[in-house]
Amino acid sequence: MQNIHFLTAGDGARIAYRFDGDASLPTLVLSNSIGTTLHMWDAQIPALARRFRVLRYDTRGHGASSVPQGPYSLDRLGRDVVELLDGLDIPRAHFLGLSLGGIVGQWLGVHVPERLDRLILSNTSAYLGPAPQWDERIAATLRASDMEETAAMFLQNWFPAPMLQAGGPEVERFRGMLLRTDRHGLAGAFAAVRDADLRRTIALIPNPTLVIAGLHDTVTAASHGERIAAGIPGARLLTLPAVHLPNIELPEAFEAAVLEFLLAA
Repeated sequence: MQNIHFLTAGDGARIAYRFDGDASLPTLVLSNSIGTTLHMWDAQIPALARRFRVLRYDTRGHGASSVPQGPYSLDRLGRDVVELLDGLDIPRAHFLGLSLGGIVGQWLGVHVPERLDRLILSNTSAYLGPAPQWDERIAATLRASDMEETAAMFLQNWFPAPMLQAGGPEVERFRGMLLRTDRHGLAGAFAAVRDADLRRTIALIPNPTLVIAGLHDTVTAASHGERIAAGIPGARLLTLPAVHLPNIELPEAFEAAVLEFLLAA
């Protein structure tokens, strides 16, 4: 795959990554949502790579990264990022994570704030329990004969109904990502979400933080973003009239907000 490179994590898993932008620019790490790959950010690269060296990676279990068996932990997903930064000799970076990527971003802000400059947490939550609902979802994912039903569920949660009904290349692009996701990788990531509870510890995050919420998000509700912004000292909150993927639904507003925050003096 063109421009895709690999780093071997401490447990032997291979993490796929790529760079865009000039190597002399500050680094911005992008972390994808569950069920997608680093290509969920393709539309943002022209705007972001003009000002940053953009580092994208496939979360373990997704895309070109390894698919280890068994449940994944949030600690392991966070350490994947730290090991990626270490292996690429990047002492500090800005970080933008959406959904699962935002949960990873919260972990990084709590545990390794010295590796981050500014932190953007989009359409995410500090806690998405209770656990039994995730156990049921994990079991159903592993039991299903294919990913069709799972893909349909995700798409309904990600896009507004008119956009979903109209179809089009963006919806189909995400459908393709979902259908190609390995069920074991998806189930592993579900377990990391199931076990994550950052509601108290996010108060420890010292980094300048922007929280982006979707007014119509049914997965990580706007109220979840409000609670994160209230819990992180000095955090800013921006609520966009979007569902779960504002970078796709409202790309210009999303990119403007990201750039304004990251480039602020």
